Amino acid sequence: MKGFQLRLLMALATFALAVQSNSASAAELKVLSSLAFTDAWSHLKPQFEARGHKLNLVLEPSGKIAERVSNGEAGDAILNTTSSIDGLSKGGKVVAGTSKYVASSGVGISVRKGAPKPDISTPEALKQALLSAKAVAYSDPTGGGASGIHFAKVLQQLGIADQVNAKAKLGRGVPNGEAVARGEADIAVQQIPELLPVAGTELVGPLPRELQSGTSFSAAVLATSKNQQTVRALIEFLTSPKSAAVLKAGGFEVAH
Repeated sequence: MKGFQLRLLMALATFALAVQSNSASAAELKVLSSLAFTDAWSHLKPQFEARGHKLNLVLEPSGKIAERVSNGEAGDAILNTTSSIDGLSKGGKVVAGTSKYVASSGVGISVRKGAPKPDISTPEALKQALLSAKAVAYSDPTGGGASGIHFAKVLQQLGIADQVNAKAKLGRGVPNGEAVARGEADIAVQQIPELLPVAGTELVGPLPRELQSGTSFSAAVLATSKNQQTVRALIEFLTSPKSAAVLKAGGFEVAH
């Protein structure tokens, strides 16, 4: 009987150690991410969490994410514009050498589903389409979104900033396509991955090549992370062929 009790105690001790080990290996990561990845995360988050970890996502316009990290907000991982991560790395907010390219996206235009699609194939055609629209929804440049900042420059370049801004529906941290779906605007402008998922809308296409600005996104380990090994695993996951397929389906351009 003593032998049985000893074996039972040893088995229980082994089980307890295994549970403790699994608990220790599971991590809860705070991820500060560009809003452009909102739809992609709905697919990628459960896939990564199936490994036993948990992701707490903070989704904001790219400029706001960079600002929060720059101001000292703690976290584990960042997925944001490559240029902002390079700047944060120089400031010691990102662990040097951990930044890795994930995907790129361009700025596009969408309209209400079933509505005529305007010609936006050339700068002049885009100019006429914007002038003809009753209202144009795009991201408020002061909100920190990359597409809004770029589109404001496009309007200046086309010489129609005053006319379009007089009828603009400026969004902050929201899918601009929703204004089109509700009938509040004829045209929505945003990063293509943010336009595609909006129900009741259709993508017309990207801005003309002469006016386009591709945004590169990278992921990196934040210096405040106490789970750097798990963050590195997350970055490997985000840059894997499996994740690349999800990102490509969502309107991103990927290297794979």
